[in-house]
Amino acid sequence: MSDRDQSLSLIVGLGNPGAEYAQTRHNAGFWYVEQLADRYNIQLKNDSKYHAISGRGQIEGRDVRLLLPLTYMNRSGQSVVPFAKFYQIPTQNILIAHDELDMNPGVIRLKNGGGHGGHNGLKDIVPHLGADFLRLRIGIGHPGSKERVSGHVLSKAPSAEQTLIDQAIDHALAQTKALINGDVAQAMNAINAFKI
Repeated sequence: MSDRDQSLSLIVGLGNPGAEYAQTRHNAGFWYVEQLADRYNIQLKNDSKYHAISGRGQIEGRDVRLLLPLTYMNRSGQSVVPFAKFYQIPTQNILIAHDELDMNPGVIRLKNGGGHGGHNGLKDIVPHLGADFLRLRIGIGHPGSKERVSGHVLSKAPSAEQTLIDQAIDHALAQTKALINGDVAQAMNAINAFKI
């Protein structure tokens, strides 16, 4: 498959709905998509048919849809899968942004395909959609033990860590043009080389 076949038509941010979760680490995917919408003046509105907030607009001259599932993280597939199928968006034209425990705050990676890596949102998407989509993995750090993971992802990062996460997201946003146009190798090199 050439890079040209991978121009994006759907960008999904994973997170949990509601004000109590808005600032928690698990919502890093939401933050990326919300900032993308701001940057390109795409209005996000309630889309009850797909249990989501969605928007459609022009990003770097291309028609792109944005999706934030409101199903709670572990049921993300109930929103993403029917949405992608209805709009006939091939899996390779989808980018899913999500938090990543196995990377420190300030680290961001673009990856093509692969398993769900234990991520609850991806676990609910991959079996129904396949794995051939791009993932923007936003590092949030690991609390050190499995027992503390749930509390960690559902709590707010201290401000020093949040600043690192925000800077990583900013860097990914700066690579939007290459990403949207399907220049995946270029976007991947630039995003994966990011160091604070």
